[in-house]
Amino acid sequence: MMKADGSGERINLTNSGFSDDQPKWAFGGKALLWATDRDGKKPLAVQGASEVDIYAMFFDQEAYDKFKLTKDEFALAKEREDKEKEEAKKDTTNKIAPPKKGWEPTLEGLDNRKLRLTINSGNISDYLMSNDGEKLFFIARMEKGYDLWSTNPRTKETKLVAKLDGGPGGLDISKDGKSLFVVSDGKIVKVDAESGRVSPVTVNGEMVLRADKEREYIFDHAFRQVAKKFYDPKIHGVNWTKYHEDYARFLPHINNNYDFQELLSEFLGELNASHTGGRFNPAAAGGPQTGDNTSSLGMLFDEMWDGAGLKVMEVLEGGPIVNAKTKIKKGVVIEKIDGETIGADTDWARFLNRKTGKNVLLSLYDPETKTSWDEVTKPISQGEEQSLLYKRWVNNNRKRVEELSGGKVGYVHVQGMNDGSYRTTYEDALGKAVGKEAIIVDTRFNGGGWLHDDLVTFLSGKKYLQMAPQGERLQSSEPFNKWTGPSTVLMSESNYSDAFIFPYAYKSLGIGKTIGMPVPGTGTAVWWETQIDPTIVFGIPMVGTIGKEGRPTENLQL
Repeated sequence: MMKADGSGERINLTNSGFSDDQPKWAFGGKALLWATDRDGKKPLAVQGASEVDIYAMFFDQEAYDKFKLTKDEFALAKEREDKEKEEAKKDTTNKIAPPKKGWEPTLEGLDNRKLRLTINSGNISDYLMSNDGEKLFFIARMEKGYDLWSTNPRTKETKLVAKLDGGPGGLDISKDGKSLFVVSDGKIVKVDAESGRVSPVTVNGEMVLRADKEREYIFDHAFRQVAKKFYDPKIHGVNWTKYHEDYARFLPHINNNYDFQELLSEFLGELNASHTGGRFNPAAAGGPQTGDNTSSLGMLFDEMWDGAGLKVMEVLEGGPIVNAKTKIKKGVVIEKIDGETIGADTDWARFLNRKTGKNVLLSLYDPETKTSWDEVTKPISQGEEQSLLYKRWVNNNRKRVEELSGGKVGYVHVQGMNDGSYRTTYEDALGKAVGKEAIIVDTRFNGGGWLHDDLVTFLSGKKYLQMAPQGERLQSSEPFNKWTGPSTVLMSESNYSDAFIFPYAYKSLGIGKTIGMPVPGTGTAVWWETQIDPTIVFGIPMVGTIGKEGRPTENLQL
């Protein structure tokens, strides 16, 4: 907290090593509310969703005393005030009054005027206190989606106000405190604070959009944002103003966002930095998606086959074809899909357009047994098939390491720098690779995130205790949750962002050797900014990392 005019010192109010955010004033500034992950469940890695609680801190002792009264104590205090003050008879809430002119916050003893308002931690997207302080409303996910909940700070009674079953949303309250407004999934709904009745808030209007002027604004905005926020105040020594002039002259000749994305990428590319460029996502505009969406059968086909139909080369493990009754195997030919014959020159992908999760009839022929039959399957999305192919690649790599090392070396692949990938790495290293003499940590094709410290800490384990029940020494030892053997990190040119920072840190700390191909220096933290046209996004690398060389790791090849 600091004075509004910027004078004086800045005061750290929470002084906590936990994540404290979403601060909101209450009671006219006599209290501050915030969300913290102090008591909630944490992800395995630092980067991941944590459960949070709502806390309150009071800058006024009298307000704190009144707020923490129990229901019975509050009723007695109200009765006493009613007798003492005639005007209090009109005030049935006995609420905490806003501060008077000249009031100053009391900063001493803040830790003793701090309260946890929620009774249990959860995935909370937004919250607010009712005008009288008698209810804390919050949007939280307890089941499938996010719903509106309330807690009475005095009685701790917590209940569901309205079942919304939506995505994480924002929350506001009417001046009279009787209505709540929730923004979720691009819609606004009004919720009665007492009954929980939900009614939509409809918005109708027209806008005359001059797309060329909007693109011009976004282009100029990108120029200004980079000038103010680029991690290097010298902007890598480039003449940023001159580049703005050079590229702006192309704007009048652009009439679509496909080309505008390219212009942004070329313009931002002059920075010679990672985490820049423009992106265009038509789906972000909303509305039904009517384009082609080809499903997959979860099989690999023989591309050298020149006959009619599709000759199966491999059935992917875990795919829709794998079941107890199927007779599909390598060498089987798919002759028809939903009755449509597949000729030698047929574009068979069109038979699977928008068929994900739907029953599809396959007509099959086995050249080996000379038999024909039909099977019904449900195709999967291309994303799901990519996941199957990824697992296949990892399993093949692990088998190859087992063969070449004679079973002495384990293998894990870190797919992304996030909590989910870390859980897989943790599971495989302390599971599949347990008892191995060493481990290969493969980071190739990893696009980044924020996991480097979790990984270097995990791989830096030093054995200091061995377990021995009744004198029998076990393989397990302390630390239980770290890899304590030798390791090496495999990397390639495709490592990006935090997938550069991790092998850089691993090598700098002397944990082990790095093998593979050189990695370009892309060690910055980015802010991807969605524009007023939500289909356009551009990136600004705002935070650099400086290692033992005493210079930014950006463009520092490893």
